[in-house]
Amino acid sequence: VWLCLSSVSFHLKNSLTLKPSPVGSSVFHHCVFIRISSSVGLLVGTLDVVLDSSARVAPYRILYQAPDSLVYWTIACGCSRKEITEHWEWLEQNLLQTLSIFENENDINTFVRGKIQGIIAEYNKINGIKEDDDTEKFKEAIVKFHKLFGMPEEEKLVNYYSCSYWKGKVPRQGWVYLSINHLCFYSFLMGREAKLVIRWVDITQLEKNATLLFPDMIKVSTRSSEHFFSVFLNISETFKLMEQLANIAMRQLLDNEGFEQDRSLPKLKKKSPKKVSALKRDLDARAKSERYRALFRLPKDEKLDGHTDCTLWTPFNKMHILGQMFVSTNYICFTSKEENLCSLIIPLREVTIVEKADSSSVLPSPLSISTKNRMTFLFANLKDRDFLVQRISDFLQQTTSKIYLDKNISGSYISSDDEAKEFLKEQAWKIHFAEYGQGVCMYRTEKTRDLVLKGIPESMRGELWLLFSGAINEMATHPGYYEDLVEKSMGKYNLATEEIERDLHRSLPEHPAFQNEMGIAALRRVLTAYAFRNPNIGYCQAMNIVTSVLLLYAKEEEAFWLLVALCERMLPDYYNTRVVGALVDQGVFEELARDYIPQLYDCMQDLGVISTISLSWFLTLFLSVMPFESAVVVVDCFFCEGIKVIFQLALAVLEANVDKLLNCKDDGEAMTVLGRYLDSVTNKDSTLPPIPHLHSLLSDDVEPYPEVDIFRLIRSSYEKFGSIRADLIEQMRFKQRLKVIQTLEDTTKRNVVRTIVTETSFTIDELEELYALFKAEHLTSCYWGGNSNATERHDPSLPYLEQYRIDFEQFKGMFALLFPWACGTHSDILAARLFRLLDENGDLLINFREFVSGLSAACHGDLTEKLKLLYKMHGQFIELCKTMYNMFSEDPNEQDLYHATAAVTSLLLEIGEVGKLFSIQPPNDTDRAPSVPPGAAQGFPGQLGGDWAITFEQFLASLLTEPALVRYFDKPVSMMARITNAKNIRMRGKPITSASDYEISTMSG
Repeated sequence: VWLCLSSVSFHLKNSLTLKPSPVGSSVFHHCVFIRISSSVGLLVGTLDVVLDSSARVAPYRILYQAPDSLVYWTIACGCSRKEITEHWEWLEQNLLQTLSIFENENDINTFVRGKIQGIIAEYNKINGIKEDDDTEKFKEAIVKFHKLFGMPEEEKLVNYYSCSYWKGKVPRQGWVYLSINHLCFYSFLMGREAKLVIRWVDITQLEKNATLLFPDMIKVSTRSSEHFFSVFLNISETFKLMEQLANIAMRQLLDNEGFEQDRSLPKLKKKSPKKVSALKRDLDARAKSERYRALFRLPKDEKLDGHTDCTLWTPFNKMHILGQMFVSTNYICFTSKEENLCSLIIPLREVTIVEKADSSSVLPSPLSISTKNRMTFLFANLKDRDFLVQRISDFLQQTTSKIYLDKNISGSYISSDDEAKEFLKEQAWKIHFAEYGQGVCMYRTEKTRDLVLKGIPESMRGELWLLFSGAINEMATHPGYYEDLVEKSMGKYNLATEEIERDLHRSLPEHPAFQNEMGIAALRRVLTAYAFRNPNIGYCQAMNIVTSVLLLYAKEEEAFWLLVALCERMLPDYYNTRVVGALVDQGVFEELARDYIPQLYDCMQDLGVISTISLSWFLTLFLSVMPFESAVVVVDCFFCEGIKVIFQLALAVLEANVDKLLNCKDDGEAMTVLGRYLDSVTNKDSTLPPIPHLHSLLSDDVEPYPEVDIFRLIRSSYEKFGSIRADLIEQMRFKQRLKVIQTLEDTTKRNVVRTIVTETSFTIDELEELYALFKAEHLTSCYWGGNSNATERHDPSLPYLEQYRIDFEQFKGMFALLFPWACGTHSDILAARLFRLLDENGDLLINFREFVSGLSAACHGDLTEKLKLLYKMHGQFIELCKTMYNMFSEDPNEQDLYHATAAVTSLLLEIGEVGKLFSIQPPNDTDRAPSVPPGAAQGFPGQLGGDWAITFEQFLASLLTEPALVRYFDKPVSMMARITNAKNIRMRGKPITSASDYEISTMSG
């Protein structure tokens, strides 16, 4: 049903007409309400959803139509006839009276629209609603989203798309709404309403599929169901946004951090026709900045300002190369359209002059940029050169001069015949620097990569690692940072420092540099400083091996910044407590093995070898499994080309051993084959003395494996597997990240349940569902706010049972949904008493074990256990009496229970000795309350005129005399029904009787 304003003469059969009062009808003569009969309403409602995104915000609407116009303006909406009538009466009193002063329809139209917009503005001002950059169209969608799905204002809508949802073989046309924490779908077709709500944190798989019938379909999987969406106008945009929001959710599960909107984006023009929210623009900007940072290895806080097509003059081959210029707060970068042809990174701290050169037909709109090391870069064919120069100038003014200077890379002259190859490598690099420039602003070309693949000279390795990894930029912009960190971390002890001390002497013990205290002390300082910089990672095994190698080729501060680049950019999430990043790349490697070495994949899966080998290979960049002088060449390539090098090399190792692996009978035999192969990888160019290798455990009677040249192996990996692209790896990483994190979450849940199941009366299924609810309550507070800081309530170093904790406000909500005694206005006070009882250590937080112990006693305890819990929750007799009177307010046997309570109270008053204090808990406990409602923590002193006391046994004996009370406390509680209801309320904002919180709910319209 719906209401609209139309001509007075317009009536339909079976319609309900609400006419304006006489005073308004003379000037508002074109307005009347109608209620369309149900058969017409079905069709109109269906067309509304299919054709109009802002339709069906509510079943009743007041629409304003100007004469001779086909446009309707929504004036008010309501969910019931009563609500819409109230709106109309308000219009009569506040609007229609005024219309009589106007002489023509145009003035009336202007006044009505202005009045309504003024009311909205005033409401926003009074309620503290800030103006934002969202378009009017999108604001309508936000209202609809919150209304349809019962979401709080804190839940921010990002975008919405028209699509079909497949329920079995039947498509339902409607709209999918993507918010920061939820994927929602709504459809209203032929009188039937359908809703679906899925939290991003519950998604286990997100795929874009193509079928014969539907070339574009998105499949969304959770632990319990699969959902299919199709018929998108722009499926690529929709899927990318879904991926991004799912990634944010996975980050929340990993780091316990909520999403924070970037408020620094430029504002949209007021007349912007685009249906896009400020949040969508924020997320688009984030995605572009992430790709930009990954492409040029820039610091993780660098934000892309914009990019434009242009040409770059390259003096080394005297050509104008077509590509794109990128400008950000601290850098100007360039990459050629043709992959790997040329790229450039110019930090603004290095720039001395930016000037517009004279245009010509050969060189239109040129821009010249000069740097401190006397290099000049000439860009041309810039579309908006003046604006670009202004942006660069603005950023240059914000760039402060740093004390760090790039060092010239110079090799050491080596005259020994045995070291001739090393000398030739140094000379090749010097010639390259002379031709392509030296330092951070050098032209990076395919020739640069080819030189790296041939091996970096020992004397230049540290400097070039800094350059290619981008660590040189972070070090240059943070002078003194490392020294301060070392000073602050000295003498501090925690779990990370203990683990570091344990592993210090296990880090390359065979190398002379770490056989004395000087090398050990430097390693200790770097690892401890990083643990203090990034407590989320702290310290993880394998970091010691990688860091010790960094220290061999770089100074201490340089090694620290190289470690930062590794842990935070190049190997994301590798070294956290659960090595999530390495597990993700393990999954990517399995996919690549299936695609590139299919004949070996099934065999390796059966043996379970891939999961075993890949962790050690990836975590240490082959340093722990290959001779040292060979492994550092792998590190050279990794800093230059990134993770694709490690994938390529791992595939090459497997491919070289296909025949032997296919004949292996178990994983031990396969590991031996691969171990022997990797031990045989040699670097004949190395000038290093032979270093015994820990991995080499071959006995004398085993025939030595033929030597494998490291450079030939790397070249082979590029020839056979060089087609693996960085963007493909990122797509595969997203898919695996969902799988890995959700698997880890499930493992944690099983560990918690297995630990606690013997302590409670709940079944395993009930405990798993309760854990999911408890954790969801914690996560919800991360993005919808709470009284305490969510990060303070989550400590990954604690045992699983204690990792997530909730405060009183969160407990109060769960108490109302799950506890059988939650009833009426007294519920919050009772929740406060139980919270205080369960909070044994008084930190105003309770963990899952404490929560379950209280719920188990209240739901599944025997009569004595339930009554003992009730007795312990109260500090004074009058409190207990009041609780019992309030508990039964919604029970069918309310009167019988009241009479029974009165009888028990009278009996206890007779038993109790007047004048003595009824004290169950120490007096101080009643003062130790969380943030609770007034009266919840205090008793009711003085109301009896004296002190008196009773024992639990007396309370129990008195209550047992009343069958009505015994039946009430003895009745069984259906825990799963309460859990299902709680999930639906949490997911939809209102109770819906559905078997699953992921199931689409269909309700009659």
